[in-house]
Amino acid sequence: MECNLESIDELVKIGKKQLEDGEYENALDSFQKAVSCNPNDPDLWNLKGIALRSLGRYNEAIECFNKSLEIDPRDKNAS
Repeated sequence: MECNLESIDELVKIGKKQLEDGEYENALDSFQKAVSCNPNDPDLWNLKGIALRSLGRYNEAIECFNKSLEIDPRDKNAS
C-alpha cells in the first residue's frame, strides 16, 4: 500500500465509517494500515485502540492508548 497523507486520511475516513457501522474488524484493519504508514501519529494509535476496545480486545487497546500517550503525553483524546 502506498503511504502518503491522502491515503492515510482516506484510511482514517473509511475506518471511522466502519466503526460507526459496527464493522470493527475492518475498522481495525484500516487503522492498522494507517498506523503502519505513520507510526508517530498519536491519533492513529488512539483510533486503533478504539477499534480494539470495540472488539473486546482490551489489553491490546490499552497498549495502543499508552503508545498514543507515549508519543504525545498531552493527547487529550486518549481514552
